[in-house]
Amino acid sequence: DIMTEREVERLRQVYAGYRTGSRTQNLWSEENPGNRAIVQERACVLKQMMQEHGFFPLAERRILDVGCGSGRVLTGLTTWGADPRHLHGVDLLAERVESAQKRFPNYDFRQANAEALDFETSSFNLVLLFTVFTSILDERMTHNVAAEVDRVLKPGGGVLWYDFRYNNPRNVHVRGISKKKIARLFPGYQRHLRTVTLLPPLARRLGRLTPWLYPFLAMVPVVRTHYAGLLVKL
Repeated sequence: DIMTEREVERLRQVYAGYRTGSRTQNLWSEENPGNRAIVQERACVLKQMMQEHGFFPLAERRILDVGCGSGRVLTGLTTWGADPRHLHGVDLLAERVESAQKRFPNYDFRQANAEALDFETSSFNLVLLFTVFTSILDERMTHNVAAEVDRVLKPGGGVLWYDFRYNNPRNVHVRGISKKKIARLFPGYQRHLRTVTLLPPLARRLGRLTPWLYPFLAMVPVVRTHYAGLLVKL
């Protein structure tokens, strides 16, 4: 399809720009206490939801990370008991896959367009979708990717979700995704979603006061910018 080919090329250019842009890399530096707080909060919420809905233990779970980037999120699942032999990651950019494979040689990383995943039907227990759909602006590609995720996910399996719920006025390359849109992409799924993530530009400015101010400010619903949660395939 010509339109989705254009969208794939747009995504490649956007993410290549992110990779080479020092400002983008600095924004999400692990050295910033606010960024660390964002990651810790997300991990806490997702782990709790997985426990509540019976996805632990992870040792025998096959897990796919769509849009795996550096591989850090996927490989981090080993701290929750996941077996590296059952962890797989795909990304649109070959450069990101090569980088992930160098950093984590014992994991399976593949370059792929998520509209056509090279995995068998019903072969995964969990699929990670972290800031994937807000980056795709073409509706047809959005639905193609969702259909592929649904295809490779086993009945009773789950989508581990984390994505923007608002548009980002500083980034025209992303578009917020609502609960209604998530429901349209994944009909027939139980959706367990919570609002998380203190507005990142604010979180990054908290400095040494982050441990005290982050949880206090994040109590205000309007400044929580993302949905995090679990979509369970019925």
